[in-house]
Amino acid sequence: MCGIVGYVGSKKATPILIDGLLCLEYRGYDSAGIATIEKDVIKVMKDKGRVNNLYNLDGINDLEGTVGIAHTRWATHGKPSKENSHPHLDNSNTFAVVHNGIIENYSELKDFLSLKRYNFISQTDTEVIPNLIHYHYTNGPESVIEDNYERFLTAVKSAVQDLKGSYAVEVISPLCPDEVIVVRKDSPLVIGKGTDGNYIASDIPAILKYTKDFYLLDDNEFAVVTADKVKFYDNSLTEHNKAIKNIEWDANAAGKDGYEDYMLKEIFEQPTAIRETIGSRFRLGEKCSFDDIEISKEYLSKVNKIYIVACGTAMHAGLTGKTLIEKLCKIPTVVDIASEFRYRDPLIDENTLCIYISQSGETADTIAALKLAKSKGAKTLAISNVIGSSITREADYSIYTHAGPEIAVASTKAYTSQVVLIAILAMYFAEILGTCDEACIEELKADLIDLPSKVEQILDNTDVIKTFANKVYTEKDMFFLGRGTDYNVALEGSLKLKEITYIHSEANAAGELKHGPIALIENGVTVIGIITDEKLVEKSISNIQEVVTRGAKTLIITNQILPNSHFDYVINIPKTPPLISPILSVVPMQLLSYYIAKAKGLDVDKPRNLAKSVTVE
Repeated sequence: MCGIVGYVGSKKATPILIDGLLCLEYRGYDSAGIATIEKDVIKVMKDKGRVNNLYNLDGINDLEGTVGIAHTRWATHGKPSKENSHPHLDNSNTFAVVHNGIIENYSELKDFLSLKRYNFISQTDTEVIPNLIHYHYTNGPESVIEDNYERFLTAVKSAVQDLKGSYAVEVISPLCPDEVIVVRKDSPLVIGKGTDGNYIASDIPAILKYTKDFYLLDDNEFAVVTADKVKFYDNSLTEHNKAIKNIEWDANAAGKDGYEDYMLKEIFEQPTAIRETIGSRFRLGEKCSFDDIEISKEYLSKVNKIYIVACGTAMHAGLTGKTLIEKLCKIPTVVDIASEFRYRDPLIDENTLCIYISQSGETADTIAALKLAKSKGAKTLAISNVIGSSITREADYSIYTHAGPEIAVASTKAYTSQVVLIAILAMYFAEILGTCDEACIEELKADLIDLPSKVEQILDNTDVIKTFANKVYTEKDMFFLGRGTDYNVALEGSLKLKEITYIHSEANAAGELKHGPIALIENGVTVIGIITDEKLVEKSISNIQEVVTRGAKTLIITNQILPNSHFDYVINIPKTPPLISPILSVVPMQLLSYYIAKAKGLDVDKPRNLAKSVTVE
């Protein structure tokens, strides 16, 4: 979950590297560092803490090198410290490495290298990589190669063949001072082709201001990057050509655009993200369009079960997707947590359709679950926000949200865009199968088209949410309640609160309150209830009344007319069918978490212990 950047060109590397790290800080922010080649030696500058700390390091402004690599860390092996920060060097200071991923066999490799008299100064798994490269450079079969460049590449190849786990790696050496060697396996890496050099990064937004032309590396693919060219090699170091892809993201979309925080900006971008996701797939009076996937009526008729597999917020989007697919398509649908999916031998065959959701398209658990389903003969469909991401290249079919870059760690516009896209996919399947009345689908399409303006209504009226946030921000526990799709969105509201406010919270199906959780309700505790289904109003009110009589403070998010039930605060949202109500009811909860975090003086975009793209299992 770390971020890596690289540059080879005609300009001074340091400002480019640090700028890229600042754009990637959502991937990790407990330490940062850069390495450049300065007059045939490697200079490393790194420290514990945020990327901005690099500006304060003695000598950072004296670096003149035009070749460099950089890293911002989310700690796995070893606590945050200067010693554990990347880049890491081999014992001879000949090779510098930055790495995103996990080396699962690093302990065995460390033991091997220690026997060869290599010393280690960090607790990281990464430090074995530069020392392995040095070992193979000096002792492997490639050591007889006279050409330094060929010898460097073959040493890197031999080293990564020793690694087990996931990695995106950048390597520089004064032996070959005008190039960066990169390789990836199960961790993201892109190369941007520029006019004044070439750029490398974990994620596209980090280098989007410099180029819109990208090479997307595949697993076990090597690249040798110089100022004016990029050469690609497979796992046996056979050179091959690679197509370049133009990414039409607006570079300004990765900035704050005048907002105080990325999260607030992204909350307010939801109407646009929803409009663009809808506009890419249907218009009123027309069938839904998914020309990018070839799923026939014959195939869908044989599907006896659908799995939706994801993590965190994406999994919560999947829960609403389950309701939509079962209601419209009449196909049993199971939602599973990706990190658990692989380890319980799921019942999958060629008649199972597996849908995988990941904002970044790089979520390691989700990708691993997808590979398992493919091995069992199931068709796989990926939903992502990032074109060319790992999950979209692994899946049989891929469809995209149109949310644009999402930088804040806590997902907002990606969630609502995912729910919208799944709703359209469910309608598409229903149109193919004929399982739902056409008038019903056209009505749902009209309701979807109305969503952006309804989200805007909520965003125009935030005073009640701010007031409530300022009353409860010092609390230690909160509870979210809902029934049906309202329970799905209660889970997401609770997760947002945990992520950025550090307040313990739980989400419960309202009807389950009396079966245990009500024991936790005491005088003054805050309970947030969601009520958007007219069929469940009376039951939901009855459940929430149980906490009112025990002294709880209550905030109700609803689109229904409620009887006077002594609730403390009520946030009214526009009406929409229960099938898609989570797209609206989640917005006040996103704002509530945001305003509570701001009242507590917390870093909203970079909550502690979390990173945006979870590329470790």
